[in-house]
Amino acid sequence: MRYDKEHKDQTRQRIVETAAFRFREHGIEGEGVKSLMAAAGLTNGAFYNHFESKEDLAREAVTAALKERVARLRHWIDTGQGLGGLIRSYFSTRHRDNPGLGCPSSAVAAEVARHSDPVREAFTEGVNEFLDLAATQWPALPAVEARSRAIALYGLMAGTMQVARATNDPAMSEEVLAAGRRAALELAGIEEG
Repeated sequence: MRYDKEHKDQTRQRIVETAAFRFREHGIEGEGVKSLMAAAGLTNGAFYNHFESKEDLAREAVTAALKERVARLRHWIDTGQGLGGLIRSYFSTRHRDNPGLGCPSSAVAAEVARHSDPVREAFTEGVNEFLDLAATQWPALPAVEARSRAIALYGLMAGTMQVARATNDPAMSEEVLAAGRRAALELAGIEEG
């Protein structure tokens, strides 16, 4: 039985969304095609109707996950909370404890660095899109300085979340989140209160 293009596109999108979640949750290398397709409610054989390889899917999943982060920042800007809203949301235990729904940089950046150029290019494009939007939050600064702050903030956020997730001491993890939140707010020029 042949499916129409709309059905095929919806199925492909479901696979990408499932991969974007599960790669952040388990790592790109920690997630196999078989388990990924099962999580998407599809057979293993259907994978190659949509993607040439797992690497091809990784590229699309990284793109989708980073677009989610850009949309998240756009949400905070649209609500008038800007970087403050993003930072407070980011350095939360909810975000720490749910990597599948959170920042792809804090979840898979180290893995992406060891992947193919197309995957790394997708990551670079997504981060650049985020940085460009974040830099608009310092309109009084020259563009180069605003971008530099956005880069520093992005690195601070992703790195802090990695450390908070890696520690097995709950009190230390909370301490890491709190320190990261304070430093990020200060970098953004926002009062902590």
